[in-house]
Amino acid sequence: MLRKTLILTFLLALFIAGCGPASTPTVEPAPTPTAVPATQPPTEAPTEEASLTFVDDAGREITLDGIPQRIVSLAPSNTEILFAVGAGPQVVGRDEFSDYPPQAAQIDSVGGSMGEFSVETIVSLKPDLVLAAEINTPELIHQLEDLGLKVYYLRNPTTLEEMYTNLETAAALTGHDVSDLVESLKARVAAVDEKIATVTERPSVFYEIDASDPAKPWTYGPGTFGDLLIERAGGVNIGSVASDPYPQLSLEQIVVANPSVIVLGDAMWGVTVESVQARPGWETIAAVQNGSIFPIDDNLISRPGPRLVDGLEALAKILHPELFE
Repeated sequence: MLRKTLILTFLLALFIAGCGPASTPTVEPAPTPTAVPATQPPTEAPTEEASLTFVDDAGREITLDGIPQRIVSLAPSNTEILFAVGAGPQVVGRDEFSDYPPQAAQIDSVGGSMGEFSVETIVSLKPDLVLAAEINTPELIHQLEDLGLKVYYLRNPTTLEEMYTNLETAAALTGHDVSDLVESLKARVAAVDEKIATVTERPSVFYEIDASDPAKPWTYGPGTFGDLLIERAGGVNIGSVASDPYPQLSLEQIVVANPSVIVLGDAMWGVTVESVQARPGWETIAAVQNGSIFPIDDNLISRPGPRLVDGLEALAKILHPELFE
């Protein structure tokens, strides 16, 4: 029952994240998140006392009295971003599913299971910044603002390049320099791109998110990071032909598509290579016949933060191991 509840929560979060405008506060989003100094740009890094105004991804001006020292993160991706840019020590609250890096689990949880947050807990932590994401409802954001909290809405990126911008935004918000991290991530992606550019054959891929019903498992469809990363890693996502971002494919559809590789994003729920091989009707699929079934940490694919680069590298090594020998 716990697994089913967690999976439903996960899929709900993915669906909301994949339908950005439905979760965006009512103000029209700004084209690019931009840090706007309240006065002329300082010649040195801002001190904690400097007042800074930012425009968030909902087009709203957010004025901070100084560099925030008490931050509450409302999404796993935001937590990972904050730690990646060096702001981990400033995080005093995180959503229930923020479990990376490991030290994040030691931070007070403010809830978030099935989208239910404890507003009382958030307020009690006295945050000077709340970092929200697309999985958070406009109602929650407005409720927190009505209580006098400063909430910055960070929209999900749609490309790796936009993810770099989110890192830069989080760094600007928290008073850190992220240039070295961004350059490192870009270099790693460029290295994968260079290898994949030599590929002449792209294997067809079925990426399994959840097979609670093995006859109709969930997968990544068009417009998702799962689809983007499979393509960039040199594969062809069989779920890309669906009309939904997170579709369920029938066994018949999978058999007809006949993927040459199966990636198990639900390995974290105990799904194994052997259990897939034993599924009735799956024995005719090329990936099953060839033993090309691979578990993966789905958090590397589903969370729009810096570990997407890890996910890209992992997928590229699965799809084209000969390029990484």
